[in-house]
Amino acid sequence: MSSRVLGLVRASHPEPAAAVTTVAGLLAWGVGHRPTGIVSVVLAVLASQLAVGWTNDALDAERDATVGRTDKPVASGAVGRRVTAWAAAVAAVACPLLALTTNPVAAFWLTLALVSALLYDWPLKATAFSVLPYAVSFGALPAFVVLALPGQSSPPVWLVTAAACLGAGAHFANVLPDLADDALTGVRGLPHRLGAAGSRVAAAGLLLAATATLVLGPPGPPSAIGWAAVGTAAVVPPLSWYAGRSAIRTGRRPVAAFRAVMLVALIDVVLLVASGRVV
Repeated sequence: MSSRVLGLVRASHPEPAAAVTTVAGLLAWGVGHRPTGIVSVVLAVLASQLAVGWTNDALDAERDATVGRTDKPVASGAVGRRVTAWAAAVAAVACPLLALTTNPVAAFWLTLALVSALLYDWPLKATAFSVLPYAVSFGALPAFVVLALPGQSSPPVWLVTAAACLGAGAHFANVLPDLADDALTGVRGLPHRLGAAGSRVAAAGLLLAATATLVLGPPGPPSAIGWAAVGTAAVVPPLSWYAGRSAIRTGRRPVAAFRAVMLVALIDVVLLVASGRVV
């Protein structure tokens, strides 16, 4: 039982799930949610992340086994495909139910984010529209957090836009380590069509656009810390590419680019919340 639980945890894509859930919790705190509201936001977002991660690994089990992804617990047999699929279904049902503890309008936006992300898992991953679910799901996330407030404040356009840019950039960065494996199994999303170089440029540009929107979008002049965040967003992607090449030379998966996106997202939200310029 303990090995099955560990397998499920690993199959949930724990790093991005933890990062996205943490960002949602920080944002909920920053916009003024009470502790009960923060808990509702965190649990609902966590359920959405678990549903998407488990669905992804259950659907990709054969592809992952074909390319020898021993780090994938479903493909390696550490946890069953059926168990993972049932876990995904339970999490997918729990997500909107947990979101409804805030209000129906907010729950709609998180459900939209969940459905969009599941459509990436199938069938949009292998199409030229693969970036759209990332943009829609990430953009809907801050809308959910803000609308979950009592009184249903409208989410700022700049906040939703920045999140959508961040999500799109995360897509290009996330696919980079898997371009060769995906080519072997017939997956041709937008990053595959642009190639490695084009995807790096897209990821870096979208990450920079997201940070600049967060800095320039709120009322009032940008702070020095905000400009420092823009500089960080410009510097981190090239450094992550260098780290990725080092990982390849030592036989490890080059996941630094995606981790860099999550790091910058956390930095952005912390600075945004600290500045008090969210809503």
